[in-house]
Amino acid sequence: MMQALEKKQSQKIIISLKNNFHDPKALEIVKASKEYLNKPIEAVQVKQVYDIHKKLSQKQLIELCSVLSDSVLNEVKINDAEERSFDWKILISFKPSVCDNTGRIAQVAIEDYLNERFSASESVHSQTLYLFKGKLSFQDMQCIAKEILANDVIEDIYIEKIDSIFEEISFDKTLQELLDVNENRQLALNEKELLFIKAYFQKDSVALERKKLGLPKWPTDVEIEAIAQTWSEHCKHKIFNAKILFNDSLTIDSLFKTYIKKATDEISKEKDWLVSVFSDNAGIIRFTDKYNVAFKVETHNSPSALDPYGGALTGILGVNRDILGAGIGAKLIANTDVFCFAPNTVKELPEKIMHPKRIFEGVRKGVEHGGNKTGVPTVNGAILFEERYLGKPLVYCGSVGIMPRRIGNVFTHEKQLQDGDLIVIAGGKTGRDGIHGATFSSLALSENSPTSAVQIGDPFTQKKLQDFLLEARDLSLFRTLTDNGAGGFSSSIGELAILSGGCELHLDRALLKDETLKPWEILVSESQERMTFGVDKNNLEEFQKLAKAHEVDICVLGTFTSSGYFHVLYNNKTVAWLDLKFLHNATPVMELEAQYFSKNSEMTYDENAFCIKEELIKVLSNLNVCSKESVIRQYDHEVQAGSVIKPLVGLDGPSDAAVIRPVETIRDNEKKAIVLSNGICPKFGDLDPYRMAASAIDEALRNYICVGGDIKKAAILDNFCWPDPVYDSEKTPDGKEKLGALVRSAQALYDFATYFSLPIISGKDSMKNDYKFKNTKISVPYTLLISLIGTINDYEKAISMEFKYPGDAIYLIGTTRKELGKSEWALRNKIEGGEAPIVTRTVLGTYEKLSGSIQKQEIASCHDLSDGGLAVALAESAFSGGWGANIDLSHLITDESLNSLEKLFSESNSRFLITTSPAKEGAFLKTMQGHPVTKIGVVNNTTTLSIKENDQVVMVEDIDVLKKAWQRPFNELD
Repeated sequence: MMQALEKKQSQKIIISLKNNFHDPKALEIVKASKEYLNKPIEAVQVKQVYDIHKKLSQKQLIELCSVLSDSVLNEVKINDAEERSFDWKILISFKPSVCDNTGRIAQVAIEDYLNERFSASESVHSQTLYLFKGKLSFQDMQCIAKEILANDVIEDIYIEKIDSIFEEISFDKTLQELLDVNENRQLALNEKELLFIKAYFQKDSVALERKKLGLPKWPTDVEIEAIAQTWSEHCKHKIFNAKILFNDSLTIDSLFKTYIKKATDEISKEKDWLVSVFSDNAGIIRFTDKYNVAFKVETHNSPSALDPYGGALTGILGVNRDILGAGIGAKLIANTDVFCFAPNTVKELPEKIMHPKRIFEGVRKGVEHGGNKTGVPTVNGAILFEERYLGKPLVYCGSVGIMPRRIGNVFTHEKQLQDGDLIVIAGGKTGRDGIHGATFSSLALSENSPTSAVQIGDPFTQKKLQDFLLEARDLSLFRTLTDNGAGGFSSSIGELAILSGGCELHLDRALLKDETLKPWEILVSESQERMTFGVDKNNLEEFQKLAKAHEVDICVLGTFTSSGYFHVLYNNKTVAWLDLKFLHNATPVMELEAQYFSKNSEMTYDENAFCIKEELIKVLSNLNVCSKESVIRQYDHEVQAGSVIKPLVGLDGPSDAAVIRPVETIRDNEKKAIVLSNGICPKFGDLDPYRMAASAIDEALRNYICVGGDIKKAAILDNFCWPDPVYDSEKTPDGKEKLGALVRSAQALYDFATYFSLPIISGKDSMKNDYKFKNTKISVPYTLLISLIGTINDYEKAISMEFKYPGDAIYLIGTTRKELGKSEWALRNKIEGGEAPIVTRTVLGTYEKLSGSIQKQEIASCHDLSDGGLAVALAESAFSGGWGANIDLSHLITDESLNSLEKLFSESNSRFLITTSPAKEGAFLKTMQGHPVTKIGVVNNTTTLSIKENDQVVMVEDIDVLKKAWQRPFNELD
């Protein structure tokens, strides 16, 4: 009997032979059809289907696949028969009155595995699915079904022409059913958004428009995926744009608008060198009269947790494309990287978690290959260790690019499009890798995290794409461009469509790695090395010729229009029709509650129980203090020949910041150079997230000043990585506190960005940095990375941190406080409590004077005090220069009485260790008059670091011993 297939709520496990095995049953069908029926069949595929009528989790379904199949012989899919490359399907199943032995056996196997009996309403039915390719009619299929495949006395036969290129995702469901769809499709939408989407598609005007286009009432799979990617936390930053009630008293209408954008808006009135902020793939500032520079830092945390090498490789290549896609394209001149890992000493690993050493090496190698193989120097970064990064590592990747301010009459920072411009994709082909990357990164890491969400990078293809892009830019062959990152075509083309007012996108014209990709998969694939261009049709031929010369693949996918709609087609059939205003501007605003109260507590310890020398050696060996030379040396920081201050200075010492002089300025005999630094100190977040954020800003600025950066021309980027801060009584009962910590950090960002006059030109937030598996949950510490970019007017005046000459005077700038809370010394000794360092609003004048003194070349060396405090700064400056020092702590500027241990290991902010020659000492003191500056010693011509206080010896040690302690941890890791 031929019948319509009954629609029931069920889950299907579909099993077929792997491609490398011949299927005798399929071959027999082809042979029989030809010999007995003379039917022209090109190919047949046979699949065993288990139709399971029972509510199961995604994890259970995945496990049952192995129960019902043979991993050697079979390929298994869940709810996806992969029918698109065939023309017809025939589904055979037993009639309800006939005993289905195969289904019964499968049910017993499932019951045994789950250790749970099925209820009377639950069942498993077996079906056989036959897929046919060939020029066949419905009558042909009827004949094949009845004569060869089935006995219609005992079996039901369902025949269907495979011409549906999309699936309707019905929203005619209860909220719980919609949440199930949301989870199964990895959409990462919330309840409010699901109901909003449902209401939108119920509108009469929307239904009428869709009917004219032949679309169903409810969204197609193409449309719902486009909405989900566009509305994802990763893309829309919904938490930073939420309405937040803080401590039951303060209503904040968007953290971004209130604390980040507002800060830049206020500062920008005095900064005429700001070119483009918050409106493009990267922040852009003026560098010289002829050139602008672009800077962007991204995170690639979730992919790096699943595939450390691939996740990190695509992280650096992805942020490279942000720079290539800034304005009408910038040339890459530098990379930065900051990694946060769990230490290798972790003994017990939660399920599904890789060992930290494996993650460390994979991430390091991925970023190395991404930079070295594309000819971009890696010049600045940091590596942090904390046990809570075991659940999800943090992988920050940054890139800097340079671009001429104008090409002809076009300002290169501006993006323009016209109605009728062609949508052109250049670079890599589109595959299944990276699907659901945007929504995946908007969720906690769990057993259901899809491995397909990790993209696969190819540095060689991207290098060819980069060279082609820049030449095409200089020849004015395209009007604008952007990269394909999160959300793939859905985001890149959908966002560019805003410029023209619409688009008509033909997915079937894309160059594919896999011809079985469905339209929705093509739309949201995040395959790497792809850029989207807007090209005037009159320039297409020249654009194609240049692409061919560079061996870069390109394809034309349609046109940008002024229709007001995101119009997507496949084989000339509409598969998505979404109002751009709905897609980009209608995301429901979240309403959240936040609470935060100070947690500072007293620290108690016995000073006499500690030997200063031994404590210094231990702190120098801390993973967050020790040398990272073995990692740094694997990155090429000399390629492009622009490095002035390198990652390692002196005798392998740790540089505070990078100074690079792009080849473009060398050609122009321009002495101005670019300075890059960063600040990150998540350890203080447990004590006070406000002070943590303030400390990160202060640290980035201190590092910048140390090498000679112009304090009047510096800008910052913020990258927040937070555990899930959205309250849920079951999943995140501490969500209000985590959101409160985020509010306090954002307030500090505003307070000190405005105080230091540091415009925020770009940023990114990652809000779901948690690991959840069964009863185990691991959340990362509150982490804010501040990246700083600015300039030094004369690269020849840049200085480094190592002691230069015996006889040079050593000065400490800044006030030392009893701030040992979460210091490297306290962490090493597992001493809790204490104060996190503050940043006062009195230090800017000191910074300006110090910056001026460096430019007047009054200072020989400058090193900031951060992890490990004065003790570590002294040791690093000494063994990096190869000279010892005689130090007296008696006259340190403090705000209260401190003992020697507190003076040496306090991590108070806003402090610098500088040396100046006897000839320049007077001029230096005159410049710094009225500011907290005190002489603490002199560089000696031995290899001994000697520290005393009030004529009492505090410690004496050879700097070679200190250096070996500092170098030992990573040498042992190798």
